[in-house]
Amino acid sequence: MSIIFPEIEYIDRSEQSIRYLEHGWPSDLCRWHSHEEYELHLIVSTSGRAFVGDYIGDFKPGSLFLTGPNLPHNWISDESLSKPVGLRDMLVQFNQASIDELAYAFPEFKEMKAMFELAASGIEFVNFNPTFARGHLQAIRDTKGPERIVSFLRFLVRINEHAEKKTLSLVNIVQAEGNSKQARIANVVDYISKNFAEDISLYEAANMAGMSASAFSRHFKKITGNKFVDFVNRIRIGQACSLLYASNEQISSICFTVGFQNLANFNRHFLRMKDITPSEYRKLARRELMKKESTPA
Repeated sequence: MSIIFPEIEYIDRSEQSIRYLEHGWPSDLCRWHSHEEYELHLIVSTSGRAFVGDYIGDFKPGSLFLTGPNLPHNWISDESLSKPVGLRDMLVQFNQASIDELAYAFPEFKEMKAMFELAASGIEFVNFNPTFARGHLQAIRDTKGPERIVSFLRFLVRINEHAEKKTLSLVNIVQAEGNSKQARIANVVDYISKNFAEDISLYEAANMAGMSASAFSRHFKKITGNKFVDFVNRIRIGQACSLLYASNEQISSICFTVGFQNLANFNRHFLRMKDITPSEYRKLARRELMKKESTPA
């Protein structure tokens, strides 16, 4: 069994700050890959499975996603398709430096920071008007120079306003500077992400952040959107997902590697978070992500 690592894609941005692409199905562009750029991605036609980080879920025409830097992703259409599709995907790629410089030049754009932080986990904009999304991407495609940038920024404003943002893979928090509550919580999150296999108690985490247990619990939930124990388990399950499709380790071994004390508990948490068992997840990921590019893959 081959080990599945995402292909690293290099994008030349020497002559343009954003890159517009569109393609059909099947296509050599449809593969398990990652790149340094953000990607705003609209599915125009077909249904199938979305693979974003450790997330596996369904997509359909009109599904709109935003993936962050270095987050592996692929969209795989159903095998029931009997004929190639001329246009399946419309997408724009852009990088962190452009966003940072934009916020520096125009402080009003800093209100988008939370959305870009969520994009580290991947976002699906649930129930976003597909006609509206396609119109914005067509405007980006059909313009050049400053007009293309204005069209792109207008689309960013609209998706930032959209209320139904569904995060897909692991929660990631951008480190905050200083000694603010957010910075101290971020330090704890960073520690958990690196030491997820350790037995980390709420009280130890609160002490690390210099807070009482009750204050820490309250602020941790507010900042991460998760209770502390749920967050630790989510990090562990996410790591387990990576090992399931990128290693040949036995599931029982992976269970202990990521910090669970018994297999039954691991299986229960995995099923609750992923709606699929670890063995089913491994089988599905490997079957779909290892398909040859010459076929719908």
